Amino acid sequence: MSTPVRTPADTVARFLGALAGRDTDAATALAAPDVAVAVYPLRVEGTGPAALDQVLKDLVRAFPDLLVTVSRVITAGDVVTALFKAEGTQAADYAGAINQEKHLDIDQAWRFTVDGGRITQVHAYWCQAQLYRRLAVKRFDEIAIA
Repeated sequence: MSTPVRTPADTVARFLGALAGRDTDAATALAAPDVAVAVYPLRVEGTGPAALDQVLKDLVRAFPDLLVTVSRVITAGDVVTALFKAEGTQAADYAGAINQEKHLDIDQAWRFTVDGGRITQVHAYWCQAQLYRRLAVKRFDEIAIA
């Protein structure tokens, strides 16, 4: 019996499903060993699954009730862009914002490049100023970025 060939959209759907289920290991397992990761609002750029894994683990740790609601998936060949809302209640410091148990809901756009069922590039975008407003950061000069 042959294994069905996964489309790039299938791979991204599995990634987002794993993230929605807070299974960061399953999400990261879909990344190629040399995946290029750029999460622009967090100023994270790196190569390899560890860079992606850290971003996902930080998100799930800070928002243990994370809800991911996908609104649109756009596929153009091996590039898949997913538009989704991430929401949850903050339970730990995140992105330099101390935990004030605030509810976050923020629209995000993640662009994936997929080759052979593996994610080879991830580019993530959202409005960081909106994130800070939702988490009740009053002064941007007091953010504790490590």
